[in-house]
Amino acid sequence: MQPEEREMLKKALELSRENNKMLQSIKRSMFVGRIFRVVYWIVVIGAAIGAYYYIEPYLDEAIGAYGSIKGDLKNFGDLLK
Repeated sequence: MQPEEREMLKKALELSRENNKMLQSIKRSMFVGRIFRVVYWIVVIGAAIGAYYYIEPYLDEAIGAYGSIKGDLKNFGDLLK
Protein backbone atom coordinates (compact mmCIF):
# COMPACT_ATOMS: atom_id res chain seq x y z
CA MET A 1 0.00 0.00 0.00
CA GLN A 2 1.31 3.41 -0.92
CA PRO A 3 1.69 6.15 1.73
CA GLU A 4 -1.06 8.28 0.14
CA GLU A 5 -3.52 5.41 0.28
CA ARG A 6 -2.56 4.65 3.87
CA GLU A 7 -3.14 8.32 4.83
CA MET A 8 -6.55 8.34 3.11
CA LEU A 9 -7.47 5.13 4.90
CA LYS A 10 -6.47 6.63 8.27
CA LYS A 11 -8.59 9.72 7.59
CA ALA A 12 -11.55 7.57 6.61
CA LEU A 13 -11.17 5.53 9.80
CA GLU A 14 -10.98 8.70 11.89
CA LEU A 15 -14.09 10.11 10.24
CA SER A 16 -16.00 6.88 10.72
CA ARG A 17 -15.10 6.82 14.43
CA GLU A 18 -16.19 10.43 14.79
CA ASN A 19 -19.46 9.67 12.99
CA ASN A 20 -20.01 6.67 15.24
CA LYS A 21 -19.61 8.86 18.35
CA MET A 22 -22.10 11.39 16.98
CA LEU A 23 -24.62 8.68 16.07
CA GLN A 24 -24.35 7.13 19.52
CA SER A 25 -24.92 10.55 21.07
CA ILE A 26 -27.99 11.10 18.89
CA LYS A 27 -29.31 7.66 19.75
CA ARG A 28 -28.83 8.31 23.48
CA SER A 29 -30.56 11.69 23.33
CA MET A 30 -33.51 10.17 21.44
CA PHE A 31 -33.85 7.49 24.12
CA VAL A 32 -33.78 10.04 26.93
CA GLY A 33 -36.29 12.19 25.02
CA ARG A 34 -38.67 9.25 24.72
CA ILE A 35 -38.42 8.56 28.44
CA PHE A 36 -39.17 12.19 29.28
CA ARG A 37 -42.09 12.22 26.83
CA VAL A 38 -43.61 9.15 28.50
CA VAL A 39 -43.12 10.67 31.96
CA TYR A 40 -44.67 13.94 30.72
CA TRP A 41 -47.81 12.18 29.49
CA ILE A 42 -48.09 10.13 32.67
CA VAL A 43 -47.98 13.38 34.68
CA VAL A 44 -50.54 15.09 32.42
CA ILE A 45 -52.97 12.16 32.54
CA GLY A 46 -52.44 11.70 36.27
CA ALA A 47 -53.10 15.40 36.89
CA ALA A 48 -56.31 15.22 34.86
CA ILE A 49 -57.53 12.18 36.79
CA GLY A 50 -56.55 13.81 40.08
CA ALA A 51 -58.36 17.02 39.18
CA TYR A 52 -61.49 15.08 38.25
CA TYR A 53 -61.32 13.14 41.52
CA TYR A 54 -60.96 16.43 43.42
CA ILE A 55 -63.85 18.26 41.71
CA GLU A 56 -66.18 15.26 41.33
CA PRO A 57 -68.28 16.13 44.43
CA TYR A 58 -68.78 19.66 43.16
CA LEU A 59 -69.81 18.38 39.75
CA ASP A 60 -72.31 15.97 41.27
CA GLU A 61 -73.77 18.80 43.36
CA ALA A 62 -74.03 21.09 40.32
CA ILE A 63 -75.70 18.35 38.25
CA GLY A 64 -78.16 17.70 41.06
CA ALA A 65 -78.97 21.41 41.35
CA TYR A 66 -79.49 21.61 37.60
CA GLY A 67 -81.87 18.65 37.70
CA SER A 68 -83.78 20.22 40.56
CA ILE A 69 -84.12 23.54 38.74
CA LYS A 70 -85.16 21.75 35.56
CA GLY A 71 -87.86 19.86 37.45
CA ASP A 72 -89.10 23.05 39.13
CA LEU A 73 -89.31 24.85 35.78
CA LYS A 74 -91.25 21.96 34.29
CA ASN A 75 -93.71 22.04 37.21
CA PHE A 76 -94.04 25.80 36.82
CA GLY A 77 -94.77 25.37 33.10
CA ASP A 78 -97.42 22.80 33.89
CA LEU A 79 -99.08 25.24 36.30
CA LEU A 80 -99.38 27.89 33.57
CA LYS A 81 -101.29 25.57 31.23
